[in-house]
Amino acid sequence: MRYENIKSVILTILVLLSLLLTWNLWTYQPNYDTMENNKTVAEVTVSEKQEVKKIVSPDSVIFHVKGSHYGTNNPTELEKMINEMSSWVISDVKNYTGRVKNVDDLISGNGYAELIYPSDVPIELYRSVLNIEGRKIPVFNFNRIIINANQLDKGYGIIYFASTETQQVYSCRISSANLNEFNRDYYKNAAHYPKYFPFKASEKRTFYLPEEKTEMTNYKYLLVTLNSDEFKDALFDDPSFVQRSTIPHGEEFTNDSSKMTVDYDSNILQYINPTADESYVESSYDLVKRSIDFVNEHGGWTDSFRYVSKNENERSVTFRLYSTDGFPIFNDNGLSEITEVWSSAAINKYVRPYITLDLPLITEMQKLTPPSGHEVLALFKNSKNFRPELLEDLVLGYQMEKDSGENNIIDLEPTWFYRYNKLWGKITSEDLEGGLIHGLE
Repeated sequence: MRYENIKSVILTILVLLSLLLTWNLWTYQPNYDTMENNKTVAEVTVSEKQEVKKIVSPDSVIFHVKGSHYGTNNPTELEKMINEMSSWVISDVKNYTGRVKNVDDLISGNGYAELIYPSDVPIELYRSVLNIEGRKIPVFNFNRIIINANQLDKGYGIIYFASTETQQVYSCRISSANLNEFNRDYYKNAAHYPKYFPFKASEKRTFYLPEEKTEMTNYKYLLVTLNSDEFKDALFDDPSFVQRSTIPHGEEFTNDSSKMTVDYDSNILQYINPTADESYVESSYDLVKRSIDFVNEHGGWTDSFRYVSKNENERSVTFRLYSTDGFPIFNDNGLSEITEVWSSAAINKYVRPYITLDLPLITEMQKLTPPSGHEVLALFKNSKNFRPELLEDLVLGYQMEKDSGENNIIDLEPTWFYRYNKLWGKITSEDLEGGLIHGLE
């Protein structure tokens, strides 16, 4: 009997211990110290990120109305138009190339509007701007969006994506409601815009130039120098291993494989990462998209830059600075451009301005009136060596220069620019007085 009592007591103790251990296990909360991840690198942004529709934007819109042509390059108007078009449902994308001789055939009649882009745009990239139905659509580039404003096809409106470079054309459908909205808001009011006239340079290229002289503003801006440390932190994988050194007229940042140079005189920043695979050819979409993404990653859109060109063979993309009134800005030393060159895995070369335009000096602004399109065209036609088929672009814009008296002031002077045989040039005051004195090669 005594033995049984001892067993019961021991069993009771074991049960109580088990309950106590179970309770402690359920209610136990370890006191962990907060761990800090000191290796996490904060995102570096020099300025704001931008959407594709801000960077890839048309230069102008031209309305073709009963044999007359009207247009505008006003950025507010163009942005409003693109925002309206982004609400359209675009469907039934089809190759239309075989049904037209060239892009000019599409707009030879009455009732068309065309948005003109400075260079070919990959349609896959622009799907983030326009609502194009279909999981898969044909792969193509375009530099014109042409809207048939006066005609319905089986109850639908018709628009075309076309390239004057490749002469490819693709047709699409939009609803009649969308077309009616475009007519009401824009096409029927086309005569309120400045008048343009066509110049047919070749079978495949027609320019539309302003009929009258265009009043423009001669700007002066205070320039602000950007922070080189921000670019160092953004461009190098591990900024802590980057060495800074002083060089004549600037500074240099290096690690084992890359180099960033800042030139104080030219105000140009150049980053080189020599890892290029020269046999690598990027697709149009990947090349332009990764170029935009790269600048967005460090907020490098320090001014109003737009996509203006790409070269798949050289794996390069260029963005140009535009004025607040919608004109391209040119500089002989590249101060108005961002250029990227890519390898298969990473950025190989990045060249950009090391400044930003701060505020316009209101008291220094002047109104100027460059020559009309007719006057500039006459200069070319009277030039001995002029070959119209080699004229690739002819635009009003701004020449960007440092003020000769003040190093921290930038002048923007209205000027005509042309791209002839793949090279950009400008119309000088001497040209206007005595013809194209430098000639055309």
